[in-house]
Amino acid sequence: MPTNKFKSVLLKTGKYLAIAFAVILGLLFLTPIIFEDQIKDQIKKTANERLSAELNYSDVSVSFFRHFPSLTLTLNDLSLNGSAPYKAEKFITAKEVSFGINVASLVFGRSVKIDQIYLSDSFINVKVNKNGEANYNIYKSTAQTTTQKDSSDTALKLERIEIINSKIIYDDRSTKVHFDALGFNYLGKGDLNKSVFDLYSKAKVEKLNIVYEDEPYLMNKKIDADLITKVNINSLSFFFQQNNLKINQLVVDFKGNFNFLKDGYNMDLAIKSENSDLYDVFTAFPPKYITWLSKTELKGNTNLLLTVKGDYIASQKKAPDLNLDVKIDNGFVNYNKSAFPVSDLNLEVKTKVPSLDPELLIVDAKNISLKINNDYLKSKLYMEGLSTPNIDADFKAKIDLAKLNKALGIPDLELKGTLAGDVKAKGKFDQKNKLFPVTKGNIDLENGYIKTKYYPNAITNIVVKSNISNQKGTFQDLKVNLKPAQFTFEGKPVFVSAALSDFDDLNYDIKANGELDVNKIYKVFSQKGLDLDGFIKADLVLKGKQSDAEKGNYSKLYNKGTLELRNIGVASEYLPKKFIIKEGIFKINQDKMSFNNFLAAYGQSDFKMNGYLQNVFNYITTNTGVLKGSFTVSARYINVDEFMSETDTNAASQTETKQTGVIIIPTNLNLQLMAHAQKVYFDKLNLQNASGNLKMNQGKLSMQNTGFNLIGCNVAMNGNYQAVTPQKANFDYSIKASDFDIKRAYNEVEVFRKMASAAEKAQGIVSLDYQLKGRLNENMKPVYPSLVGGGTLSVKDVKVRGLKMFNAVSKQTNSESMKNPDLSKVEIKSKIKNNIMTVERFKFKFAGFRPRIEGTTSLDGKLNLKMRLGLPPLGIFGIPLTVTGTQDSPKVKVGRKTEDLEETKDTE
Repeated sequence: MPTNKFKSVLLKTGKYLAIAFAVILGLLFLTPIIFEDQIKDQIKKTANERLSAELNYSDVSVSFFRHFPSLTLTLNDLSLNGSAPYKAEKFITAKEVSFGINVASLVFGRSVKIDQIYLSDSFINVKVNKNGEANYNIYKSTAQTTTQKDSSDTALKLERIEIINSKIIYDDRSTKVHFDALGFNYLGKGDLNKSVFDLYSKAKVEKLNIVYEDEPYLMNKKIDADLITKVNINSLSFFFQQNNLKINQLVVDFKGNFNFLKDGYNMDLAIKSENSDLYDVFTAFPPKYITWLSKTELKGNTNLLLTVKGDYIASQKKAPDLNLDVKIDNGFVNYNKSAFPVSDLNLEVKTKVPSLDPELLIVDAKNISLKINNDYLKSKLYMEGLSTPNIDADFKAKIDLAKLNKALGIPDLELKGTLAGDVKAKGKFDQKNKLFPVTKGNIDLENGYIKTKYYPNAITNIVVKSNISNQKGTFQDLKVNLKPAQFTFEGKPVFVSAALSDFDDLNYDIKANGELDVNKIYKVFSQKGLDLDGFIKADLVLKGKQSDAEKGNYSKLYNKGTLELRNIGVASEYLPKKFIIKEGIFKINQDKMSFNNFLAAYGQSDFKMNGYLQNVFNYITTNTGVLKGSFTVSARYINVDEFMSETDTNAASQTETKQTGVIIIPTNLNLQLMAHAQKVYFDKLNLQNASGNLKMNQGKLSMQNTGFNLIGCNVAMNGNYQAVTPQKANFDYSIKASDFDIKRAYNEVEVFRKMASAAEKAQGIVSLDYQLKGRLNENMKPVYPSLVGGGTLSVKDVKVRGLKMFNAVSKQTNSESMKNPDLSKVEIKSKIKNNIMTVERFKFKFAGFRPRIEGTTSLDGKLNLKMRLGLPPLGIFGIPLTVTGTQDSPKVKVGRKTEDLEETKDTE
């Protein structure tokens, strides 16, 4: 009986449980259906209340089973646009976004409570422009009130955020920081409805890439993070309380504050790794080091600390302070089981960059040292500033480079030789004020050897014996001795010895002998994107003082020898293309370097030169040396356009455009050229038989008796030209052009067609005698308001057809013959100033009429002319006319009253 009773109770219990399970299961299916419309309406209401950006999705579903046991509303194919100025661009896209619903609020509450968010397969694209304006400010934060409302009254009370298999791209152009997080998984918990809340987060990233100023810092790194962050929604600030990161195998602690300002950021961040293994540190390095790491034994204790503190506001040019401390103790490096590993590797470096300003840089390297067997390197450095640094340095070394090379496994480079050095330096380096640190020391290299993967043969037998001393901290007291220096390349030895002293008035004693194939030796150190070529053969002795060369005391100099150049490429900051010396032998005698039949090329241009240069050594070795010389240049063809400098400018749209600059004449040249070119191309002009006397001195180009032939017209010019900046130049010139054919000029010269479009139907001969000065812009075009000058334009046997001004006069006077006048000989004198050309009164006659014209025209085509049309037979009686409007649309009226044209004065 008891057994039957137990069975009965058990059956009843099972029955009730089955009914309860069926009810629960039914509720799981029915609840989403019953409350679906209410939930959807609440989602739309919440989105409109809380978001300031456009939200779109393809479908909505409600279910208990997507994220059981939570009741979730899922938006499929969601896209959320960003805030201004990125309202038209996507901020977040996701295959699926689910919102967890608080069931109790759904059944018993007045509003739906959302306490969870899930993003799956999403793409979060964060953008910040150069002004600090971001696309993530989409959340409408509520203003704080004196009476704090309970969070339960609101419809959004987030307790969980989960992001699954997603991608994040952060591109901040104001700070030039870019990072990609691929395979991003995130779990965050906290009451996100509060103005201030703690966010507990766990994050994993399969691949993290960080790029700063286009330089990769971390690439393809795995991240595992456990974070506690205090978030203030109203002020958009973050306080990182406990943040343990793992980058590959490197454990990092990350703490601090990050606040969003109106137009930038406020940062107080510290990234620290204490007592890490040196091997773990290298696992966080870029991918190219990973292959090296797999073959290398690394040991050592490492401490790292990076801090960034302060405001970053691009518009106000504010930047935070950056500090980086690196310390390595008892380091050990052994690549590929080398017999002589690096041991006792110690590094202690503290770097400070206040306001991210390189000129305020402070580097305090208290200890940089290592040992290889019995060899050693030990040094320290303290430096303040960059352009004119204060330096306190001590370097001691005795290293077998072959052992060092093998122990470190330096890729694609084979080194040999014994390097010994002992150098101390303390003081300020300031080239402008002729200051040099107090220095004493020597660096020697014996049996040196360098071989790279770029060229099959090595540079061998390298010997360098150098000594440097400076006891007073001035350029005047600086002494550098290089005795000897030699190497062998491709079986050809090169020898150099030099003794330099008194860098205020350089005293030099240099000997050089040997042959050098520039192309092949450059390949030893090849670098992508660059190329050098050429051959140098030298047998030189140079001895003397800089001041004697400058003053012409050549008897005190001893400069002898020859320097042979062939196919040498010479690059200059002043020229956009490479100047190629095809062939040239310099004979050096005292301060003069003579050359005969020196062949060179620049782009499409070719040159043959004969003459001499002076003060060459002074020009090469100092910034103040002026290169002097006189030579003749002949050329078959010169393309002047190729000598234009180039200036890069950034447009507001962040796209880069290139703009042509003016031709810059170096200030340290004093050269006289007698030039002749068979053909010269300049701004679509083809000049024939150009010749002249050109002089370059202190950045100024002077032309004397310069002439050329253009479309059969002989042109003579004198002038001066000087660049003020890379975008601006001043000029003055006088020009005489005899018997210029208008018709031919219009057909063959593009610039003439643009400037004198009315000459399309004209015929005849003109001559010009004019003087002009002014300024050129970055495109070598005249700035009209800057032009000042005057002269005479002579016309003869000219037939004017279809000129709009004469057509208008003909219409106003009912005289058909005025449409197409034929001019026998007329001289027109004019002056130019403030964008206005003033035409002096001139007369001419045709078909019985005797017109008289005077007045002004602007260089941009406006007219203000007075005209008297003398009537046949003798012109005693005439009709007064005024011509206004523009050259394209002239207005002719009877009368004398006109209004002066507005002058445009040159602001510079």
